[in-house]
Amino acid sequence: MSDEASSSLFPDSVRDFVFDLHDASRRSFIPSEQAGLYQNTFREITAKYFPNTAWPSSSAIASECGNDPLFLALYDELTSRHLQSVKRPTVRDRVAGWRTYARLFDLILDESSSSTSGGGGGEGGVTTTTTTLYLVPEWCFDLMHEFLYQFQGFCQFRTATYVSAARYASAAPPSSSSSSSDPDGEGSGSGGGNVGGPPGHVVDAVDVLSQNTDAWAVESVSSYLRRLVVAGGASSSSSSSTPAVYRFLAYFGSVTLSRLECLLGDYRASVSALDVLYDPTASAVAVGEETRTPEELVNGVFPARLSLAYHVGVSYLMLRRYRDSASVLGGICLFMQRGFKTGQLRKIPGSEQFNKLFDRMIALLAILSHVCPMSVIDDSIASIVREKHANNLSKIEAGEEGYEDLFVFACPKFVNPAVPDYGRALRPGCPPVPYGHDAYKLQVQHFMTEMAPHATLRKMRSYMSLYTSIEVEKLASFNDMKAEEFVPWLACFKHRMRQLERGAAVVAPVVPAEAVASGGTSTAADRVGTALDIHYYVSGNVVHVDEAEKTRRFETFFMKQIENNNDILRQLENIKIEM
Repeated sequence: MSDEASSSLFPDSVRDFVFDLHDASRRSFIPSEQAGLYQNTFREITAKYFPNTAWPSSSAIASECGNDPLFLALYDELTSRHLQSVKRPTVRDRVAGWRTYARLFDLILDESSSSTSGGGGGEGGVTTTTTTLYLVPEWCFDLMHEFLYQFQGFCQFRTATYVSAARYASAAPPSSSSSSSDPDGEGSGSGGGNVGGPPGHVVDAVDVLSQNTDAWAVESVSSYLRRLVVAGGASSSSSSSTPAVYRFLAYFGSVTLSRLECLLGDYRASVSALDVLYDPTASAVAVGEETRTPEELVNGVFPARLSLAYHVGVSYLMLRRYRDSASVLGGICLFMQRGFKTGQLRKIPGSEQFNKLFDRMIALLAILSHVCPMSVIDDSIASIVREKHANNLSKIEAGEEGYEDLFVFACPKFVNPAVPDYGRALRPGCPPVPYGHDAYKLQVQHFMTEMAPHATLRKMRSYMSLYTSIEVEKLASFNDMKAEEFVPWLACFKHRMRQLERGAAVVAPVVPAEAVASGGTSTAADRVGTALDIHYYVSGNVVHVDEAEKTRRFETFFMKQIENNNDILRQLENIKIEM
């Protein structure tokens, strides 16, 4: 069937949508028009014509966009994202998803290099800097977010497939060795002829995975994200001359890269990936008729702001930067609490996921409220923490284990990016090694190792807060220890509460280029601080405790009220009153 014949099989509204979206993306570059098409028209047409089915293929609508390869790649990504949201993807769908994103990013990177180097990358662009593509910030983040979501889903699917195949193979009797190891899966279907052999769909999935080991490889996923950050000029001083869409992709790519590093358990890399957002030397980026800083750009897309806060909050927690973690998570939870009350968050697509992340972050704050005695969260959020997790908090107060339940509920779904030996999984007698589950268990074990001393440390602090000076032997007896065993705990308490804290970027000096490029969590604006609310030292055989500072901070109260008032005024300005 020809393209013209196939194009007549779908409604005119679909053709008009494709034509208008291509025009807004590649020619007119009108943000408001594209935002309406992407956020409203696409969902309306989907709900009317394709609620549970696929959109027309890119070849069927190619004539509506002049066979533009980059736009067709964007269309493929947009429509495949819809299809994977309404049906459970098969192993071939997951591999095809990787090919879709690889092709799209290759075309974007080629276009970005030609549009900023003076080549004729656009339809007629011969100037030194040409604009040949525009995507609204929401589209850019959704694209990057879905890219990593599918990577995470693929890793989990690969893990489940390997474990399932290994369990069937380990249960297979020795006499079935020839049939269960057959790569074509003959005799291993669900018909019962091969007792204990893997079902046909498992063998088929293992076969497809073994033939596509390059699909969703972590080094390729990370490489694309880093190349997009570089292509957008986010890590260089020449970003002001870069077209807006590549800067959008660069900054949202850094948010996605931070999420990737968090899921892999590299928390320092997760924090350092965001350096480009908080670089005080970064130039503003044009968003429609407005100009915004990189941080304002990300905060303007709430799902991006939420993803950033959650994953960097987890990273700070695992790096023992408790005050920073509580500050980030407490701030976003307070914002969400107000948004839930006013109903503003309900209007954002994907809002059904916001409640789940809010509950997870409240659970993380419950951990932080006990680990970090110096409170940095708002009273209203603290009351929600106590209300939702009173049970676990009472367990922790009583000296029982409550941290693990909270962390298991609140932590992200960590992934193992390593490619397993699929041939070993189908070999009879293979032990059902829980490949991939180790990544999750390893992070939980690491967290519990960090939390183990805190029961003793909290008991120490409770006694020290009652005295201005106390003998080491007496304090040790309160904690059921000998004096020689207790002295190292005094140093341990100081060490565990000593941490890096974020500085105020607005008052920081110009960050040197080597400091930004070096990575790590210690940037020029960070400083060393402590999460302790008391100060103590040992002189001779006596522990001297300084009284905790209880200075009343009136300026904090007034600043909070000013901020609340500004939020109310901003919401009133957004209310449309029809006379």
